[in-house]
Amino acid sequence: MLTYYKLGPYVLEIEPRRRVTMNTDGENIDYFKAEAARTDVPYQVIINMYLMEFRMQKRHLAVA
Repeated sequence: MLTYYKLGPYVLEIEPRRRVTMNTDGENIDYFKAEAARTDVPYQVIINMYLMEFRMQKRHLAVA
């Protein structure tokens, strides 16, 4: 089953989800929750959109 989210004029089609647990700073969660309140999009969806954009741009972390 695919999930759809309407974001303005766009519809985001998301593949079936896998549940994960991760530790992150509270400030990161606060940022995404504020974005969720501003956009009326669930914060988990916003986090996934950021991760998806990073992956689609084929970006890699630079580790020194």
